[in-house]
Amino acid sequence: MHEAQGAIARAQFARAQAEGKADTLYPDATFSPRLSYGTVKGWQDGAKTIAPFTNFAGMYKHATGSDPFRLPQVWLDAKPHLTLSTNLDFVSTNDIVGGNSGSPVINRQGDVVGLIFDGNLDSLAGDLYYDGERNRAVSTDTSAIMAALKTVYHVDALAQELEQGHL
Repeated sequence: MHEAQGAIARAQFARAQAEGKADTLYPDATFSPRLSYGTVKGWQDGAKTIAPFTNFAGMYKHATGSDPFRLPQVWLDAKPHLTLSTNLDFVSTNDIVGGNSGSPVINRQGDVVGLIFDGNLDSLAGDLYYDGERNRAVSTDTSAIMAALKTVYHVDALAQELEQGHL
């Protein structure tokens, strides 16, 4: 399959080059750095509107105590100490494929605001087709990461290093 993907990419590049449009091609993530531009935006799933953000309150609301919605005890113990309106995850129109997990999400000001870890179900076909109305990348918000480090796991030195840089 990788050979076929390479052949397709070479053919697409050759055609774009012949048409004088090589600079309009969007690179894939095959073992090379890739930038993807997007906007934080929800989507419509039939009649249901999917909001662009989730928060800790929603996480606790869905925690049933049974798999797959069982929270570790450390998170249950931390609930009274967390600001439940803190953003947990967000979705964006970034075009992602397998291998993008852990990639930083950077805003216009150059601040890291999240880490991509997944895509919605519609994004699964993203290797072949991107639908800007439905494909979404799913990222953990850095405010949730910092809250977890400080309030849930009590690793203040790591949180401080992430905020201020290596001392």
